[in-house]
Amino acid sequence: MARLPKLQRFENEVASKYQIFNGIFMTLPFDNISNTGGLLPLFHEICKEGFKRQKNPTEIVDYFYERYMRDTSQEEREQLLFRFIQYIERQVVLFDAIEDAAFATVQNLDGRGTLRSIKEEAQALKKESELAAYLQELKIKPVLTAHPTQFYPGSVLGIINDLSTAVNRNDVREVKLLLSQLGKTPFFKKEKPTPFDEATSLVWYLENIFYYAMGNIYDYVTSNLPVTRDFQNAMIEVGFWPGGDRDGNPFVTTQITLDVAQKLRSTIFKNYYRDLRKLGRRLTFKGVEQPLKQLEIKCYQAITETGTLNFTAQDLQEELQGIKRTVIDKHNSLFVEEINSLINKIHLFGIHFSSLDIRQDSSIHDQVFDKLFAFAKANFPENYSQLSEEEQLKALATVRADIQESDVEDEYTKRTIGSIRAIKTIQERNGERACHRYIISNTQNILHIMEAYAMLKLCGLHQPAVDVVPLFETVPDLIHAPNVMRKLYSNKEYRDHLSRRDQQQHIMLGFSDGTKDGGYLMANWSIYKAKEALTSVSREFGIDVVFFDGRGGPPARGGGQTHQFYASMGSKIESKQIQLTVQGQTISSKFGTLDSCQYNLEQLLSSGVSNAIYDNAANDFSDQESKTMDALAQYSYDAYTAFKEHPKFLPYLENMSTLKYYAMTNIGSRPSKRGSSSELQFKDLRAIPFVGSWSQLKQNVPGFYGVGTALQKMEEDGKWNEVQELYKHSKFFRTLLDNSMMSLTKSFFGLTAYMQTDATYGEFWKMIHAEYERSKSLMLKLSGMKELMENEPAGKASILAREDIVLPLLTIQQYALKSIQEMPADDSKQRKVYERLVTRSLYGNINASRNSA
Repeated sequence: MARLPKLQRFENEVASKYQIFNGIFMTLPFDNISNTGGLLPLFHEICKEGFKRQKNPTEIVDYFYERYMRDTSQEEREQLLFRFIQYIERQVVLFDAIEDAAFATVQNLDGRGTLRSIKEEAQALKKESELAAYLQELKIKPVLTAHPTQFYPGSVLGIINDLSTAVNRNDVREVKLLLSQLGKTPFFKKEKPTPFDEATSLVWYLENIFYYAMGNIYDYVTSNLPVTRDFQNAMIEVGFWPGGDRDGNPFVTTQITLDVAQKLRSTIFKNYYRDLRKLGRRLTFKGVEQPLKQLEIKCYQAITETGTLNFTAQDLQEELQGIKRTVIDKHNSLFVEEINSLINKIHLFGIHFSSLDIRQDSSIHDQVFDKLFAFAKANFPENYSQLSEEEQLKALATVRADIQESDVEDEYTKRTIGSIRAIKTIQERNGERACHRYIISNTQNILHIMEAYAMLKLCGLHQPAVDVVPLFETVPDLIHAPNVMRKLYSNKEYRDHLSRRDQQQHIMLGFSDGTKDGGYLMANWSIYKAKEALTSVSREFGIDVVFFDGRGGPPARGGGQTHQFYASMGSKIESKQIQLTVQGQTISSKFGTLDSCQYNLEQLLSSGVSNAIYDNAANDFSDQESKTMDALAQYSYDAYTAFKEHPKFLPYLENMSTLKYYAMTNIGSRPSKRGSSSELQFKDLRAIPFVGSWSQLKQNVPGFYGVGTALQKMEEDGKWNEVQELYKHSKFFRTLLDNSMMSLTKSFFGLTAYMQTDATYGEFWKMIHAEYERSKSLMLKLSGMKELMENEPAGKASILAREDIVLPLLTIQQYALKSIQEMPADDSKQRKVYERLVTRSLYGNINASRNSA
């Protein structure tokens, strides 16, 4: 039977089922007022009709009150709005569960970009030998971060998982019970989570999803793709930031870092123990049963062991290899595939499960530098800060010590020493792979890198088995990055270090602050050009550069359809490894189920293969295409910079958006802004609240602002044909615009249209809206599409369905914000109620955006 189009599959398996199960959900009272579920659809309809008639949120809510709640008190009306928010949050969860359940049907799990597709394409193009060679060095590494872009507690994640299973079975009774449970389950916490809490939440994905998905992929690769018999490339790794990311998070302590590493090790041994128990039920043969039992006991004991183990991951593999040989030689190879599968998992996960990164900002290093170097055993110059850069680098090359936290009194210095010594402890307990990267945020010069390297040596890591990773974030830093690395590679002390690290240098490139700093086009193009230049200088020095992208979640943070980006890198960018951060709703949407996790990991693998083997040179920019991109990026940058420097920019965010309410939500352990100043400054804005606030306004500025102006300028300059040629030939540029179209699709200016008459911010709102219309019109013209995301109808349908669910919630949020603005300053009791409405509505709106990445 012919396979239905993807959009039709979405309509049948997601949209239709949601209507059915939501109908059941709306009849279930889970509070003291039984008519909430009956009134919400009426409110929803009034919202839709109201915005069509250009009513503002206050008029819409007041009309609803007048029509359906005429004889109720103000308090009763406000309580109903809170209950609407509760219902809508749970509608989003129901939609998540249904979409998860339908993933395998809506997507084609054997289609383009999957492992089967890789194999068949190589065979068809007679490129099996090239594929075999590339698989020896290809690695992908998603790195899970704790950044708060999704607010589901673990209990709700469990319900989503169970709901998906019940929906798959069409078990209406079970769905009804789970929806009732959902109605009684709190969605938010009264206290902020600790970094350890955040780590525990993400370990759930490792334990229940990644362990199996990565194992399945590696089993398939070693059994079905053209690899040698001694294939040893652990081609999929997973990284971890919670508990190690200290940048801007004073709550990450040395003990928490050690506790997270222990949690990771304990969890991987739980998984090994479970698998060994399953094997034990099958391998009941003479000469096999007893050694398998001993291995099972060893792993069980390791779950609670906190010190250094008396065995390694390699020891576990060798013991299983011995069992495997016995099964092959004496028991007809029965269940040998199951043994191989566990050996493969141990190869992938070791005894550490996930590699924990340590990250700190260079400004913190600056604060502790002098105190640390007072302990240098060599004659470290007292006038270090007055020396030339060359003299400073010479001084750094000679330092060595073994400083303990107890040696210093300053709290910042203690923390820095503790984080470095934690690396050494974790490596002793869990192996080198467990913690081997020290990332320096806000890297601007060679001293930021060499001083961090010297700090490692001062804290007892005299020949550190640690990759020192500069993170270049802003547009100026990206431009200077190649010169910084050229100086670094020319430094003998650091080159000796790289020779001990297999001539490999990790470099992190950050999208979030790049977009905030330079706008969408310039941030993406600056990173692309930086990668080309960094690849060139690294190859010149014989260094294998590994790029690690801080891609974030939504397109405004460098996300979107990330595998399309990696498939478009070309031959001038090193692409043996694909590493990127994954956070918040991106984790649950891309990797939240076994099907979606395996599919999206395969897509990343496929993007590397596609770029390196099939389209490598074809993805390169010609000189003319580069000039066109340069011009577009510059025009966009100028427009965005002027917008960012507008005197109303910060006041608008502070007074008209939800920016300050992020600090009131207990959604993450990290403070919502940098610095302690009471006055809002642009440099203190964190990328997540910044991007999130525009998203709550449904304006999504960071994902498109400047693009329309850039396209218009090129058209006015008579260079539209050049832009058309670029769009036609460049996969990278097309992907950029596709993701920007996603940001436009998720914008809805009708929600805030009332602001255009505001005496203070009206003109500023009109400026944003004009750029939205300009960007939309010219992107459609360039692409030849009649509507946004025409080339991704199922993805668009998912977005629009979610946007429809949260429309009442957004209306309530804007109603509350508008009420606060009009409220007398002395009405603190009423203000608190409406601030709670704003804060509570943040949750559902962000969770509904899981398809933004």
